[in-house]
Amino acid sequence: MGKRIVVTGGSGAAGQHIISYLLDQGHDILNIDLAPIPDARLAERVHTLRADLTDSGQTYNALCSHFHLTEPFREPLRQLPDAVIHLAGYARNMMVPDNETFRGNALSMYNLIEASCRLGITKIIIASSITVYGVSFAEGDVDYPSFPVDETVDANPMDTYAISKVCGERVARGFARRFGTDIYVLRLGRVTAPHEYTGPMFRSYVQEPERWRAHGWSYIDARDLGQMCDLAVGKDGLGFQIFNAVNDTITNNEVSTVEFLRRVCPGTPITRDMEPGEAPISNRKVREVLGFRERHPWRKYYSS
Repeated sequence: MGKRIVVTGGSGAAGQHIISYLLDQGHDILNIDLAPIPDARLAERVHTLRADLTDSGQTYNALCSHFHLTEPFREPLRQLPDAVIHLAGYARNMMVPDNETFRGNALSMYNLIEASCRLGITKIIIASSITVYGVSFAEGDVDYPSFPVDETVDANPMDTYAISKVCGERVARGFARRFGTDIYVLRLGRVTAPHEYTGPMFRSYVQEPERWRAHGWSYIDARDLGQMCDLAVGKDGLGFQIFNAVNDTITNNEVSTVEFLRRVCPGTPITRDMEPGEAPISNRKVREVLGFRERHPWRKYYSS
């Protein structure tokens, strides 16, 4: 049976694919964003409510909204969402000055989590980032502390964007403990839309792998991210959890992940055996706990 799900930031590239996947699973979606959904066909199926989530009043009010604009309204009053998926926020550094990156991301995360918990919404999924491991936006070249990078590796960034994500994770942990709410954090790899497999970025991933330490030689297909969100909505009772949201395999044609990592990161310890081609950022937990099964491996679409 489908659920009523609020998605924040659903007008973005990743959000549109996530919403499309959730609709296909029979869920009812309300999008909260400052911009409309660009895809006209998707916009016909999902109402977008414009709201500034750094304003606590707008956040509370938006979460209490009807999902559909009808004349007259047909949805029952006081019908809360079954789940909230929070994607909204600045997607990287240098979109705005650093203080605004921190303010916008940390405050919207706090408002969204607090409002959801106080209203009694029992499932919250929040988008964090593998940048929290401190490599992607480091000042100069920095190695990961160990491989594979699982959720127990220390989140120790130095940049404002990733610091704002760590703050959001700590807010989530505190409110999950306080209210007993299920709050699951997805640490997203570089989100890849279907058209990007034939573009310059993925071509560089494959042909110039030494360049891509910052992305951890990992990625997440936007459609597989939709599956992860759906699985997270459907899995109850885990309390606070963190999951690396990445696909299964390394983003190059190296036969042995271990040999590749020893070549490009010779001083970084490898803490367990790794499968040939396994992604250096590990998605083992999301596979074992939520049941994720990759449907969109990059080799299925890549063209050199």
